[in-house]
Amino acid sequence: MSETASDGLPPLREVVRRHGLEPKKALGQNFLFDLNLTGRIARAAGPLDGVTVVEVGPGPGGLTRALLAEGAERVVAIERDPRALPALAEIAAHHPGRLEVVDADALAFDPRPLIGDGPVRIVANLPYNVGTALLTGWLEDEAWPPWWDSATLMFQREVAERIVADESDRANYGRLGVLCGWRTRADILFDVAPTAFVPPPKITSSVVQLLPRAAPLPCRGRTLESVTRAAFGQRRKMLRQSLKAATPDPLRLLAACGIAETARAEEIPVAGFVALAQALDADRT
Repeated sequence: MSETASDGLPPLREVVRRHGLEPKKALGQNFLFDLNLTGRIARAAGPLDGVTVVEVGPGPGGLTRALLAEGAERVVAIERDPRALPALAEIAAHHPGRLEVVDADALAFDPRPLIGDGPVRIVANLPYNVGTALLTGWLEDEAWPPWWDSATLMFQREVAERIVADESDRANYGRLGVLCGWRTRADILFDVAPTAFVPPPKITSSVVQLLPRAAPLPCRGRTLESVTRAAFGQRRKMLRQSLKAATPDPLRLLAACGIAETARAEEIPVAGFVALAQALDADRT
């Protein structure tokens, strides 16, 4: 599907001009006009026949159109910019019954009442200013396995590297890598050059896919978040010092988990942080 030979709808540049949809920096908007690229992202989510897709920040609908063209049974598109709603309504009219547009802030919206019982995948070119917050919210949900079967998402390359990092990549390993590694298997699928966007960002973007682990190591997400915030908040310090932000007795916590008191956060695998979270919760009961 290309800009000139697409799905019977007007070219995206024409849609943007007609509706006055200049990207807003305050909303983290960078639009994708290359429908070959949006098609590649949609296909990266796997076969979409019979699948409901949740999309966040569709803007003028380039990826939305690709998801529908690739056979998604339904797309639930969550868009907080009211300027984009008329353009998305045109796509909905072109695909009767297959696109539901929700005027909402995705950070405060729960799509579960709209998704039905079939397979659900999240596919989105996430707004840069809320992408990490959305992902962590989906991962910290107490209910697991989650309501989504996979998440195929675009981030800045530096964020993507943090998502997939483990203790072997100490430069990028941190709270986000622990959280994603705990509950998902995450991989970078491909990069997207700045020139693919309007306006072009100053950095390269990457498409990441996260697949939920059926049975992640048991612990409370909020406790794990608390432990990793303390540990990586002072990542150059030894854990015996940095963990004082999470517990008054870090030495006892470390000993209970068999972790050296001289260790630093970037040396500890996901399982080690889960053990720390479990031990911290045990201390509180």
